Amino acid sequence: MNYFERARIYRAKKRLGQNFLIDGSAIDTILETADIQPDETVVEIGAGLGFVTEQLVKYAKKVVAIELDEDMVRELKKIDADNLEIVHADILKTDISQFGKNIKIVANIPYYITSPILAHLLGEVDDLDNKNRQAISKIVMMTQLEAAQRITANEKSEGKAYGLLTILANFNAIPEMVKFVGSRSFFPAPKVNSAIIKFEVRNEPLLKLSDYSFFKRVAKACFGTRRKNLKNSLLNGGFSKDAIQKALSALNIPETIRGETLSIEEIGELSEKLKEVL
Repeated sequence: MNYFERARIYRAKKRLGQNFLIDGSAIDTILETADIQPDETVVEIGAGLGFVTEQLVKYAKKVVAIELDEDMVRELKKIDADNLEIVHADILKTDISQFGKNIKIVANIPYYITSPILAHLLGEVDDLDNKNRQAISKIVMMTQLEAAQRITANEKSEGKAYGLLTILANFNAIPEMVKFVGSRSFFPAPKVNSAIIKFEVRNEPLLKLSDYSFFKRVAKACFGTRRKNLKNSLLNGGFSKDAIQKALSALNIPETIRGETLSIEEIGELSEKLKEVL
């Protein structure tokens, strides 16, 4: 049976956001992008019916398939591979570092938890000692197209794509959109399109800062009130009028621009200057 015929036997669970990938070309792209070597460990998040899993075990030294749905775990156990470990668990409660070092992640995740999973894998911007990130070398993730556009956006992107998710994704990794994947590549077909994204995990954070928690606070203020100018956004973020004026003046940043027009690097500079003048 092909992927579609195999997938339609099972009833996807909406509460778990299940949509099974049935597009062989998309699976091939995931494998090519992951570039798995014979001595590497791959952790697959949301293994589902095992369509990607049964390919991963052909290339990796070890595959750890993490799946929350007990019914899917039973299907995964049908895969005959000595190098496959199946873990029935919630990824958000799983310590990835227990599986080794230089791990590659392959993930087809429920779209509604994209941000929590990225935060779990890469750590928040002020989580400098995140064990999961230190154990991961690359992530290949299938996610909603809108989320992919937000992850790979910048300050020049149109609309509201550029934001806190962009900073989260770029701070400790280098994301790249690899391939558009239409809704018909899944069963059942979701109402939205998807994309495959690659994350090369950074050895060091994008920015060197004196206070990463303070930077996180400044970033939240910049994007918190998109229709307001930068000065008012920072005021709403709890910063004093005097400190804002001093910092913006020192950096030659107009008070009237909007926070979302600043690059991540410029937000970093603003954070450092605000910290200095407070």
